[in-house]
Amino acid sequence: MLLLEIKDLAVRYGHAIALNGIELELFSGECVGVIGPNGAGKTTLLRSISAHKEWDGEINYKGASLKKKSTSNIVMQGIVQAPEGRHLFPQLTVLENLQMGAYLIKNKKEILGNLDYVMELFPVLGERAKQLAGTLSGGEQQMLCIGRALMPSPTLLLLDEPSFGLAPLIKDVIGESIKEIQKKGVSILLVEQDANMAFALSERIYVVEEGVISISGLSSELAGDPRVKKVYLGID
Repeated sequence: MLLLEIKDLAVRYGHAIALNGIELELFSGECVGVIGPNGAGKTTLLRSISAHKEWDGEINYKGASLKKKSTSNIVMQGIVQAPEGRHLFPQLTVLENLQMGAYLIKNKKEILGNLDYVMELFPVLGERAKQLAGTLSGGEQQMLCIGRALMPSPTLLLLDEPSFGLAPLIKDVIGESIKEIQKKGVSILLVEQDANMAFALSERIYVVEEGVISISGLSSELAGDPRVKKVYLGID
């Protein structure tokens, strides 16, 4: 099933064009990767879907337009973003941060079930449940950011640079967690600076450059594209 469909998406910051004519599709159960250089518009793409940025064009989710929807309405429909930079509440505990992620959920049983799932996915968060989020390591904070995004029971998870600034071993942990989340039936749109990680996790890849999609296709096919190999995968 076609879950997310974007047509002719355009976003401006004043007179500057951040995105121009973006076309993207994501099917139910997929992990789709978005790669590109810094400033290409990748984060703006996610912010548009999440209603954090005004846009022109079409963004359709489950066949219905997201135009003029509020961020809370987007979350209630099942689209949740784990933002770049994590944006945790540093003076709240790990548990309190996770509970904040479930603020739109009224079913206490669902909240407890999601909490158990997050603790199972990231056991260290259970060990640090009473610890202030601001005292966690960078890797632990990223786990908490993703965990908080799972608390509202997303159908579509938007991940913005989940490996940024992390050591290789922690990147591997995050990568494995993304695979496990997808196995649970959650669709994922992954913006990732580490192209190798994006290719390893995603069925399809979109390359964004200067606000437009320059290349798109199956990860297995694009991995052999000479331009992608040289520029993004570091292979001559």
